[in-house]
Amino acid sequence: MFEDNSPKTSLSELGEFGLIDHLTRFVEIYQPSTLKGIGDDAAVIHHKDEATVVTTDMLVEGVHFDLAYMPLKHLGYKAVMVNLSDVYAMNAEATQITVSIAASNRFPVEALEELYAGITLAAKTYKVDVVGGDTTSSTSGLVISITALGRVDPKKVTSRDGAKPNDLLVVTGDLGAAYMGLQVLEREKQVFKVNPNAQPDLEPYAYLVERQLKPEARKDIPDLLAALEVQPTSMIDISDGLSSEVIHICKSSKVGANIFEEKIPLDPAVISVCEEFNIDSTTIALNGGEDYELLFTVDQKDFDKIKANPNLTIVGHITEEREGMHLVTRGNQKIPIKAQGWNSFDDEKEED
Repeated sequence: MFEDNSPKTSLSELGEFGLIDHLTRFVEIYQPSTLKGIGDDAAVIHHKDEATVVTTDMLVEGVHFDLAYMPLKHLGYKAVMVNLSDVYAMNAEATQITVSIAASNRFPVEALEELYAGITLAAKTYKVDVVGGDTTSSTSGLVISITALGRVDPKKVTSRDGAKPNDLLVVTGDLGAAYMGLQVLEREKQVFKVNPNAQPDLEPYAYLVERQLKPEARKDIPDLLAALEVQPTSMIDISDGLSSEVIHICKSSKVGANIFEEKIPLDPAVISVCEEFNIDSTTIALNGGEDYELLFTVDQKDFDKIKANPNLTIVGHITEEREGMHLVTRGNQKIPIKAQGWNSFDDEKEED
């Protein structure tokens, strides 16, 4: 949250165009495909013999983030990651973003500077260009909308609808940490409400909290797969929980799937904190969301290429559609997979 006690500059002092100039003065260009960025009626981007991918995500205060524990710089960074993750899920390279912000008058210019500092750090780290956007007023809270563009060889575009029976299901990284980081932060928020003088000790939960507040999109995976000479048959990013993403792939590809509980990658910190909160770790991995890892399928002939890679875990396989979608438990029971991950239109979640 923005708690700087130094003098504040109201948004009205700068006006819309002055604010845009002020916030984007440190924006740099990294991509040769960016012919014209901020400062004209539209950005100009040139791609020759390549496909362009475009994705947009919106983050709304009170629905997607809570400024009680989300620093504005982290929020700016995370907002970019949410979008870049979708680009990488298409097996593409992210190249440009546009940023639109709606803010109420409770936010001074300095607060939006913090937000933009996170955005520009993400752009620098991932070598994407900020090429435009918009700013406007909001009657309540903060809204951030980012559009990301990327490029990819048309032959390498990977969508959700290419999985076929006997393909292997593969995930990157580990799952569940972001959700448990959120649980820790929510618990500390409740403690603070009761005792504002309480000082939270988040050090034991550092990995989980970082995964929630500052996730990293898997830019490395398209390059890794290319180096391994593996072309995924389908791919999606894990933003709403593993179960939801498996269902998306299966429905789009008209197939079924088996996920094996014992294969789901869990960081030891997730297992430990799940025990502390008395929550089943498999349930969290399946339904937690916000991990921004990638889930993809590959032909079985590529098994030897990926089996020993520390970035990748084979968690199951694709079946015929009629066989349905199941979790195979450690006790060898088959349980139907249901989508119980994040849903922004869930009334109960919006009222929390």
